[in-house]
Amino acid sequence: MGVDGRRSRLGQAAAAFTSNAQNPNLRRAQLSFLGAWTAEWAFTVALGIVAYRDGGATALGLVGLLRMLPSAILAPLLSPIADRGRRERVLILVSTARGVATAAAAVVAMVAGPPMFIYALAVLSTIAATLYRPAHSALLPSLCRTGYELASANVVRGLLDSAATLVGPLLAAVLLQFTGVGVVFAVAAAASFWAAALLVRLRYDAPPRPPAPSRPNLIREAADGVRAVTQNRDLTLILGLAAAQALTRGALTVLSVVVAIELLGTGDPGVGALMAAVGVGAVLGSLAASLLVGTGRLGAWFGVGVGLWGLPLALVGLVPQEAAALGLLAFVGVGNALIDVAGFTLIGRMAPDEVLARVFGVLESLVTVFIGFGAIVASVLVDWFGVQTALVAIGLVCPVLAVASWRRLRGLDRSVGALTLDAGLLQRVPMFRILPLPAVERLARGLQPVAVPAGQVVFAQGDVGDRYYLIESGDVDVDVVGDGRVIATLGPGEGFGEIALLRRTRRTATVVATSELRLRALDSDRFLPVVLGYTPSAQQAEAVVGDLLERYEPKDPFEEPPASS
Repeated sequence: MGVDGRRSRLGQAAAAFTSNAQNPNLRRAQLSFLGAWTAEWAFTVALGIVAYRDGGATALGLVGLLRMLPSAILAPLLSPIADRGRRERVLILVSTARGVATAAAAVVAMVAGPPMFIYALAVLSTIAATLYRPAHSALLPSLCRTGYELASANVVRGLLDSAATLVGPLLAAVLLQFTGVGVVFAVAAAASFWAAALLVRLRYDAPPRPPAPSRPNLIREAADGVRAVTQNRDLTLILGLAAAQALTRGALTVLSVVVAIELLGTGDPGVGALMAAVGVGAVLGSLAASLLVGTGRLGAWFGVGVGLWGLPLALVGLVPQEAAALGLLAFVGVGNALIDVAGFTLIGRMAPDEVLARVFGVLESLVTVFIGFGAIVASVLVDWFGVQTALVAIGLVCPVLAVASWRRLRGLDRSVGALTLDAGLLQRVPMFRILPLPAVERLARGLQPVAVPAGQVVFAQGDVGDRYYLIESGDVDVDVVGDGRVIATLGPGEGFGEIALLRRTRRTATVVATSELRLRALDSDRFLPVVLGYTPSAQQAEAVVGDLLERYEPKDPFEEPPASS
């Protein structure tokens, strides 16, 4: 890559961060995520210490499973709530509930209460946490205008997630060095309350969505999210690989404790140090991932991220030394950063907005199940075969699956690239340019190709209007039959046909191809709900129609010309 190419990539990376900083809604949403996930990582470290002291590696694995199973069941059932209205309200409620449960765990730990009470509160906290990410992931596209801005938002969120992966365990390690797990729980509770407070002042226009059912049925609505995944091969692939990564992540919650205490002999603070190494790599990986915005290879980078989640663990099993372990686990963090940027952007682009929170709920359920399953598998393998064998066996799962999926991931990149081109064509039209990304891509999925030879009429004045047209290449003349006037000549990136759809009338003009014409057509049943369902675009469309009708009004041949001044 030349100097200009490197400067271009660096410019894109800088733009990814400044676009979030300059958008107050994105800024608040991102800082809320930082608070929520700092709380989650600090809580996880402290809970791991409590469980290990209570019953060793077996108790650690069982607590991990106990914590995750209820969340796995409830995540897809509760996620439809975030598809009904304002998603930030769900996030406020979730963060507040997490803060209350974590604060209660702090009190139990400080008074040396029974560990079972802490485990029960951990389950409640995790149930709330499970709904946070689906609602937040579904909220981000509504705050963005383009696929580039969404990718930028996921780059920033990935960096903040990485920072939380570093700050949470590091904070826990420092606090454990001088205080105890009760203080760690208390700090995690404060971070959760801060995450809720940031979202109270969020202001934005939500994209148009179908109205909530008059008789809500959470099970049926949750099933719609499952169907959205199972009927889309690309979504199924992404979620399947995410499940494999989650299994490795669950195993890491056990292995980090066992490796630090049994294999490396670094004690309780060593657990936090190992997880902090993951965080360091995640921060560096997120900075590197910012250079990938706009590359169009998110599927491939997602596969690389999945592979990096496992391979370093296998190498730690082969080289059980503290310095090597810290360095290798940093590459796990790099993989985590790549998965965050690529995976969440791809899901946000592929799944319809009306079921987006439910799709993310399915993802969260899978992740939760496999984290718990991974914790159990790791504890069993450690007990049966030893720490090093467990590291190698678990570490090979993700790399093998990533290699097997490589061809399909590259195909996914091509399909998302085509969607980006169609959305870009729509956004050249003013009334579509102001739509949030989910609405634009909803229209883009409905575009149909139409070819018209030069000289042929696209539609005539008086015809029934049932389609809107975008010009991909070629030119047309717009003419009002009867007076012979050419009202306008339109070219690539311009559209026509909106008057009949918006005013529910017949065609007001005749449109003729003046050259070989390639059009993209939108049926009225796709065009109208999106354009009229979003207030800014409805206002823009009305202004455009008013201007066009004024231009199309036939002139009275006997009208006196205005007197010159």
